[in-house]
Amino acid sequence: MAVMSQARRIRVISSIKEVGKADWDQISNGQSGAASGNPFVSHDFLSALEDSGSASGQTGWLPQHLLLEENTGTLTGALPCYLKNHSQGEYVFDHGWAEAFARAGGRYYPKLQCSVPFTPATGPRLMASTDNDRHALLEGVKELAVHHGASSAHITFLPENEWQLAGNAGFLQRLDQQFHWQNDNYGNFDDFLAVLSSRKRKNIRKERETALARNGITIERLTGDALTETVWDRFFNFYMDTGSRKWGRPYLNREFYSLIGERMADRIVLIMARRNGEYIAGAINFLGDDCLFGRHWGCTEDHACLHFEVCYYQAIDYAIEHGLSRVEAGAQGEHKLARGYVPVITRSVHHIVHPGLRRAIADYLVQEREHVKTENEILLEHAPFRKTEAE
Repeated sequence: MAVMSQARRIRVISSIKEVGKADWDQISNGQSGAASGNPFVSHDFLSALEDSGSASGQTGWLPQHLLLEENTGTLTGALPCYLKNHSQGEYVFDHGWAEAFARAGGRYYPKLQCSVPFTPATGPRLMASTDNDRHALLEGVKELAVHHGASSAHITFLPENEWQLAGNAGFLQRLDQQFHWQNDNYGNFDDFLAVLSSRKRKNIRKERETALARNGITIERLTGDALTETVWDRFFNFYMDTGSRKWGRPYLNREFYSLIGERMADRIVLIMARRNGEYIAGAINFLGDDCLFGRHWGCTEDHACLHFEVCYYQAIDYAIEHGLSRVEAGAQGEHKLARGYVPVITRSVHHIVHPGLRRAIADYLVQEREHVKTENEILLEHAPFRKTEAE
């Protein structure tokens, strides 16, 4: 599909390899008002998903990336996009919409998903330098939905400026919630603990001691050349254990980890727990310019508080030591609140083709947005920080 104008065109490609790495990364890193240096929209990460077969037509993630080009062929915008026949691996849930439409005699799939597969991390989606170009991408995805006979197009985990622009273009706006840790210029972990209430501070110290000293566990942080195939073998076992229990079938395959190890090892921080000389647990993190993104965790031995240490406290330690402004710890999890991670709003937008389904979803989203905002405010009131100087 190509949408032509006098000066530019929208072109759809079936593999990110049809775009040069330098051209794609220049677009993905050059956003005004969006998070720059986001590892998940990089050519390396997206191509690893495709080349490994983790995101492919066979897994229900058929690449249909939109490119905005001048008629000279110069790339001026891009939108990662996939044609899907299910709603798995997205972290913004629309299963209820699909079921309701099916009961009414409609066909919800295929649909378009504009996102990073299996990755609930906010980052640029309408990757262009001007709002006019971003608007062109939005119009392009609407036309692509018609071209494929799709019921809908969903742009998930996009930054607020893109969310507002898409809302102005007629997309339905949705809110959700995650828990992120914010770095208030702490010099070390004890500085962070000092701003917590006495009870929460004592609890975190106890959890860290329980996780490590009482179990004889040590922690290693691996990045760059330290990410060997042997290390990936061990971590993949952890991932498979967690994935099999949570989702029934893990989304990522073993080859994906080898590919990111080859292509972006310096943007990966693998936190591994060792006991009696063997790795027993681990969590993978990705580095942005100013953020550590926590992703998958797994273990082969179950120890009290080890999950909190490997996934949350080690990430905080790393962010403080490297001057990062925040840690994004992935989807869901109110238990993160007691560990210093505060609720933040995440955003998505939705283009619904069928007028009746659109009206029903629009009405639902009005109520859902208010619920999310209210819950966010309530949770912020229960954050573990000291309310006054005197405890």
